[in-house]
Amino acid sequence: MGRLLESVHRLTASREEIDAAEQLRTARTSGATPVAECVARRPARVAGVISSLTYRPRGETPALVARLYDGSGSVELIFLGRRDVPGIEPGRRLVAEGVVYDDHGRPAIFNPAYELGARGDD
Repeated sequence: MGRLLESVHRLTASREEIDAAEQLRTARTSGATPVAECVARRPARVAGVISSLTYRPRGETPALVARLYDGSGSVELIFLGRRDVPGIEPGRRLVAEGVVYDDHGRPAIFNPAYELGARGDD
């Protein structure tokens, strides 16, 4: 019965819903915690695709911010003191680990340990 419901859902769902479900499935199979289930001030392992990069000064310390999307939500990976991190680019899959913080209402991990994966469109 589960496969039938999944097939019906795929027929009626938008492309964005299908992509989100696939991202979340991929994140779960890598042993990651869905972003929507991350708890502030607790360590987490998250996996997904970098959806955007921004550079912003944070007080006097510059920071590169990579937004990681996993199908359940997004977490900001904040690399303090960096303007560039080799391999960190939009469309790149990665797994990141660190303590989750509440950064003005958004989950964030500062200076995470990470493993690069393939580009999301590969």
